[in-house]
Amino acid sequence: MAARAVLCAAGFALSLYALHVERAHARDPTYRAACDLGPAVSCTRVFASRWGRGLGLVEGLLGRDSAANVPNSAIGLLFYLLQGLLGAVPGTAASATLLATSAASVATSLYLAAVLAFGLRDLCLVCLATYVLNALLLFLNWRRWRRRHHGRDAAPKRD
Repeated sequence: MAARAVLCAAGFALSLYALHVERAHARDPTYRAACDLGPAVSCTRVFASRWGRGLGLVEGLLGRDSAANVPNSAIGLLFYLLQGLLGAVPGTAASATLLATSAASVATSLYLAAVLAFGLRDLCLVCLATYVLNALLLFLNWRRWRRRHHGRDAAPKRD
């Protein structure tokens, strides 16, 4: 349970910071975030890009001003909140939901990492940190799900 709390708190904080950076840059285009270390290492450039909202997909489908074109960091806030809260809920449904949502987050992380490397040609340290957190949450959730399905005689443990 403590590991999940730390991972979710870190993910929530990084997502909140990313949202702050995006909004600060929208107000002041000269804004430079602490995670901007150079031209090819700039989280501000990534967050302000088309790929920083709606996973880079919504704008092309529904338009830039669509209500569904939310910042990726807002999606991250909801994800880490869900992972933290649902992690305290025992049961198979909670375990399956945690595993499915964290698997989706890792798939999304791989997609966005490819966009970073091959599309934007940027290194976003905040993004990379969230990708690592997502992989660690997937591991915790897989372990929890496996315990529930392969260790039914044992008392369920919380992560």
